[in-house]
Amino acid sequence: MPEATPATAAPALGKSKTPGTDRSRARARAARNRAILVQSTRALVLLGVIGLWEWLARTSVIDPFNFSMPSKIWEQLKQWALHGTAQGSLWEQIWYTLYEALLGWGIGVVAGVVLGIAFGRIAFLADVLGPYIKVLNALPRIVLAPIFLIWFGLGPASKVASAVVLVFFPVFFNAFQGAREVDRNLVANSRILGASNRQVTLQVVIPSATSWIFTSLHVSFGFALIGAIVGEYIGATKGLGLLVSSSQGTFNAAGVYAAMVILAVVALLAEGLLTFLEKRLFRWKPPQPGEDR
Repeated sequence: MPEATPATAAPALGKSKTPGTDRSRARARAARNRAILVQSTRALVLLGVIGLWEWLARTSVIDPFNFSMPSKIWEQLKQWALHGTAQGSLWEQIWYTLYEALLGWGIGVVAGVVLGIAFGRIAFLADVLGPYIKVLNALPRIVLAPIFLIWFGLGPASKVASAVVLVFFPVFFNAFQGAREVDRNLVANSRILGASNRQVTLQVVIPSATSWIFTSLHVSFGFALIGAIVGEYIGATKGLGLLVSSSQGTFNAAGVYAAMVILAVVALLAEGLLTFLEKRLFRWKPPQPGEDR
């Protein structure tokens, strides 16, 4: 019986790797196909809603004066982009609202994380101040916007304050729960190795609570936008909320919807950026069922 030479043995080795490689390629291909299907379905749903809306308005099934139509909204967006608004350039209005929302979001996130971790680590602090936090969370925080307007005036400070109070509580409760859910064995092992309270907090608790905190960031930026818009709607010198208010005052439904479209685009871009950062930071986590990596 002839012996196998290296030349004849090499293909056999290659074949032993083929099934695993084929499975990996099949999974990657299935993931790509699913992503294409999801994106295509989303686009079809959006086009279907827009087309149905336009048809209902043009056939007077719905009142085009009250409900407007996508073509008029598009024309309003083009007019604002090319010729500006009554308050100035459209891009200036977008940046003004985005600046207020980002500043309020940053302050609310930092305050929520710091206090949430502190309450989660210090039981006495949570026992004493916990009821007050719950009472403040139960208040309808949107109604604070007129009070902030009285305190801080028509400038950005009142809008930032509105954004902060909306952002703080979801971030605080997630950070608090994340600090409470830390594996006690990790904390105990850190103590055995001689870690101080500060080291345990910075090197064990905060990293363990990061996924909880990031979960709240997705929701909280939308709240920051709401706070800025509500504040501008009540009283401001510029911003997208003022565009909504002035459009409503002139019964310009297309203007109201156009401002809402701009807000939706800003929120989607922010959500996409946060998702990208989360995936980069948590590449070590296994994907959830149905999640593409």
